[in-house]
Amino acid sequence: MDTAEEGDICRVCRSEGTPDKPLYHPCVCTGSIKFIHQECLVQWLKHSRKEYCELCKHRFAFTPIYSPDMPSRLPVQDIFAGLVTSVGTAIRYWFHYTLVAFAWLGVVPLTACKYKCSKTQSGGTCCSVSYPLLALENLLADCLQGCFVVTCTLCAFISLVWLREQIVHGGAPQWLEQNQQQQPQHAPAPQLNEGPGPGQGAGENQPAPAAAEPMADNGPAAEVPDIQVDPAEDIELEDEAGAEDVGDANNGAQDDMNWNALEWDRAAEELTWERMLGLDGSLVFLEHVFWVVSLNTLFILVFAFCPYHIGHFSVVGLGFENNVQASHFEGLITTIVGYIFLAMTLILCHGLAALVRFQRSRHLLGVCYIVVKVSLLVVVEIGVFPVICGWWLDICSLEMFDASLKDRELSFDSAPGTTMFLHWLVGMVYVFYFASFILLLREVLRPGVLWFLRNLNDPDFNPVQEMIHLPIYRHLRRLILSVVVFGSIVLLMLWLPIRTIKFILPAFLPYNVMLYSDAPVSELSLELLLLQVVLPALLEQGHTRQWLKGLVRAWTVTAGYLLDLHSYLLGDQEENDDDADQQANNNPQGRNNNAIPDGLHAAHQAILQQGGPVGFQPYHQPIKFSFRIVLLIVFMCVTLLVASLVCLTLPVFAGRYLMSLWTGSAKIHELYTAACGLYVCWLSIRAITVLLAWMPQGRRVILLKVQEWTLMILKTVVVAVLLVGAIPLLLGLLFELVIVAPLRVPLDQTPLFYPWQDWALGVLHAKIIAAITLMGPQWWLKTVIEQVYANGIRNIDLHFIIRKLAAPVICVLLVSLCVPYVISAGVTMEMQNLVQRRIYPLLVMVVMLVGILSFQIRQFKRLYEHIKNDKYLVGQRLVNYERKAAGRSTTATHSSSSQE
Repeated sequence: MDTAEEGDICRVCRSEGTPDKPLYHPCVCTGSIKFIHQECLVQWLKHSRKEYCELCKHRFAFTPIYSPDMPSRLPVQDIFAGLVTSVGTAIRYWFHYTLVAFAWLGVVPLTACKYKCSKTQSGGTCCSVSYPLLALENLLADCLQGCFVVTCTLCAFISLVWLREQIVHGGAPQWLEQNQQQQPQHAPAPQLNEGPGPGQGAGENQPAPAAAEPMADNGPAAEVPDIQVDPAEDIELEDEAGAEDVGDANNGAQDDMNWNALEWDRAAEELTWERMLGLDGSLVFLEHVFWVVSLNTLFILVFAFCPYHIGHFSVVGLGFENNVQASHFEGLITTIVGYIFLAMTLILCHGLAALVRFQRSRHLLGVCYIVVKVSLLVVVEIGVFPVICGWWLDICSLEMFDASLKDRELSFDSAPGTTMFLHWLVGMVYVFYFASFILLLREVLRPGVLWFLRNLNDPDFNPVQEMIHLPIYRHLRRLILSVVVFGSIVLLMLWLPIRTIKFILPAFLPYNVMLYSDAPVSELSLELLLLQVVLPALLEQGHTRQWLKGLVRAWTVTAGYLLDLHSYLLGDQEENDDDADQQANNNPQGRNNNAIPDGLHAAHQAILQQGGPVGFQPYHQPIKFSFRIVLLIVFMCVTLLVASLVCLTLPVFAGRYLMSLWTGSAKIHELYTAACGLYVCWLSIRAITVLLAWMPQGRRVILLKVQEWTLMILKTVVVAVLLVGAIPLLLGLLFELVIVAPLRVPLDQTPLFYPWQDWALGVLHAKIIAAITLMGPQWWLKTVIEQVYANGIRNIDLHFIIRKLAAPVICVLLVSLCVPYVISAGVTMEMQNLVQRRIYPLLVMVVMLVGILSFQIRQFKRLYEHIKNDKYLVGQRLVNYERKAAGRSTTATHSSSSQE
């Protein structure tokens, strides 16, 4: 559109300006979209919820229009009235949020933690509420305990709902729908007899996890006819033998499975987190508090009180009461025993209900048994098994730390909860890394080699469905097999190498793990430095997994050619295509049964029936195949033993030697020597691999690469000296002078400063400050740190880092350290010690006071503007964009104002 001929128009409504509705140009845009009405812009800003132009990104500006009778300064009474109103509003909000906090963080946790199980004088137990409800000496502990209890009940409720969804969508177990095999006399019986048998054809109407049914082990997988049988139909036919409409019964059973106690759809439209918690200013949350307390009490009664008492009576009846009390976990063990007896009772009642044909009761009892069974299996797999692994690791490594079982027993008696948690944590880490290594092996080996281990990356693998469908004896067999495998690996890679090291190098062990409080270098500082700097830098480089995968592939190729098992380990097509393993893994149909021994083929078939489809690729079977497999296992054990010996000795040797150059003959915590040696070994291997990768490119390319890397290393060293050396040292020393020394050292004593300890703590403080800065609002320090992170090491900009980051921060820290020292040096000798010790905390308090005063001044200015706008503001006028580069203003001549 030619604006010169037709005049300026609004970019929104496409109308021209009038004296009542003038046009403005509030942003950088030009041409036909330059002008806009203020009313149109305000409506668009309300719709888009933005404060800037979406094209040129220029922020719109409005100037306020006040009433002509507004005084130059607000009267004192107006300011006082606005201040009183603001204080009243603040008090009202404070009272409401205090009530909300008291209800959710006080009433709910306290009512939850006060329900306790206590023993009676007669030897039984009873549930009681401990009084008084508000014990001030234990108030904080009770609130924390109650929050934990409420969290557990909430997680239990969510888990129950999710488990119900798993049962509904994944299908019920075969034994729960056993009555589908008992057809009424008028039902067409041949439809259920077409399958291979009642045990093999019971899972037709279930998804893939249902292939692992309890009776599926009776024979190999067979072709099952595609027959859709609704078990709910047969249930209703048995309950109502004279019913005429089978479809109504089926719908009734389907409604029972998809029960919904309350219709939450309408309520969810109005219920939000703010309204539910009371953060919207209403008192509706009090009703929610009442329901939470009631439901929490019900959950404690059903899932804690009843199982605990069942377990207590069972333990007393079996005569194991003293043993349970000696375990330091009487409540937990008693509750688990109660759940075990409850599961046995439920399955017994389920069988009785099936005999008397109480189908609804039988179904309800079966579902309750599944809930208890899954809960116990989760506790065993996530809680008990890692604890077993952690204790076995500790027992096998006692000689490495010159400890004994008596020491572990004393440690457990002194702090049973902490000891069990640490062993559980160690066991979980061990299980996690073992599973990660198995996943790495699956990427290298031929699909089907690890047929006896579950594939965690299988999209059809669903552990919850297996817990629902597989019988208990199958889970117990898996648990025993897992304990044997994991325990054998620990013996092979920990206990046996330690015995070998003690035999070959008697002076090498034990590792020094004693903490010395009088050491000049704080163990806590070194530990924080190790966890926050050394290990993250080692792991973030991203080459450890590739190296390990390359070593596994090299070992596999070597073992395959030595034992003529290359086809078995890597497949026949591994040499031609590296991706053949992945393609064959997605094609489980390609099997060559003639190339598999009968025993292995049967085992593969059993695994296929137990855990769903497993990828399998054919291979060539050499002569004396079983003997070669035994030799492969022996070779693998020897390799693991040698690898464990190298990992336990080489990093510690290197770390001890390097540490001795600095500390002499002083003993250092072995964790730090091992970390230092591991880091040096990693750097050496990394340098060797880089040089080997450069060698085929020629000498000239190698020289250019060496020059480039040398320059980059020099820049990195300079940056490290500034950012990792100087700044943490100054920051740690400032923290020592401001916080640590005034609190720990009396005035009549001279504080001692250890630069290494101050630097180590300064590294941690610098990392925390950087993390807080990156999470905070946008300002110059956050912008600079983000730019440094974005450039990385390869594109490091030394000039930018020194000018924008290192120099300003170091100057601020030096001023903070030097100015108070110079001030304290100018006073008399009698007062110099007192001033030097107190001037740093005093200046920090002054800085904090100035910050608080400046914040209050800004708040008062905002309050002043708010009072003035409430009383005298009559409208706002859009501000035109001024081109400062041209040196003149291009504001429009329109002077009319619009009302809000």
